Amino acid sequence: MEDMEDDCFLLNDDYNHNYCANSASGQVLYLGNELSDVPQPRSISPVLATRDVAAQENHSKVCSSSSSGLKFMDSDSSSVNSDTSETDSPSSASIAGKLTLNSASKFLMNAMTEEDYRTTYWPNLEKAIDHLLIQNPMDHISISYEQIYSCVYKCVCQQHSELLYKDLMLKITTHLRQVSSDLQISPPGNFIENFNIALTRYTDALQCIVPVFIYMNKFYIETKLNRDLREDLMKLFTDHVAEKHVNTLIPLLLEAHSMPFQVRPSTMASVVKGLYTLWPDWAHLAPALFSGFIPQINPPTVESQLSDYAARDQKLQMELSLNGFPRGDQSRKRASE
Repeated sequence: MEDMEDDCFLLNDDYNHNYCANSASGQVLYLGNELSDVPQPRSISPVLATRDVAAQENHSKVCSSSSSGLKFMDSDSSSVNSDTSETDSPSSASIAGKLTLNSASKFLMNAMTEEDYRTTYWPNLEKAIDHLLIQNPMDHISISYEQIYSCVYKCVCQQHSELLYKDLMLKITTHLRQVSSDLQISPPGNFIENFNIALTRYTDALQCIVPVFIYMNKFYIETKLNRDLREDLMKLFTDHVAEKHVNTLIPLLLEAHSMPFQVRPSTMASVVKGLYTLWPDWAHLAPALFSGFIPQINPPTVESQLSDYAARDQKLQMELSLNGFPRGDQSRKRASE
């Protein structure tokens, strides 16, 4: 009885599961405590041994049923499962090979064809671009920039960068041609205002379009074409809108500049600065007009022409006084002035 109690104590107190299995005899030998006076391992009854062997086999089966084919074992139970690990190693290699083949097959199945691009990805991008180009600042349109960026990213990764770039340029060119046609029938009294609306709306749209196409810009336009997406899109507005109407716009701007407040100063400044940004050489068509809004348009001041500058200022003051702009109260000024 004392031996059985000692055996039970060893069974319950062995927290590290230090035991050895003898598959031939069906007995399990538990290692005693190193501090124990008994140097040899003790055996327990066959009933307990059989039950513990069955529990250990179930434990091994549960721990080895991972979907990745890996065997999770206690460090002290390697002697029990060594035969099982050796027999399962070929199956683990085959499972790893199957995972590699499945990954390759999934990549091929997820490859985007040109038909997929035409039927799925580009229609979504085209719809979003339409919303950005024609939106009214007062209207709220819900657009998922994350989805647009994701579509662009997938198209670039699937080697459709060139096709995407051509479609984008064609889409915006078509839009700008329509804008130019609308300006063509605009009355002269509203032409400056309508041109300013078209330019402002287009530049605002580019602030949204360029960032979502930044992946294409970085890995295709800048790398292969050595250009920038924003510069290309601004050049489209110059070629299809501004250049076609600049000869009509400049005389109207000169007329409005000669008659103060005929056009709002903010509109005048926006149009003149916009034209200079699109094509700086247009400043030579009307230097006096552009110099009023753009610094350093005129040549630098020369000392020998100071008298000419003074005469020009006096002429301007005279014109302003004749047009109803008084010089103000001159009573408190000294007679010499």
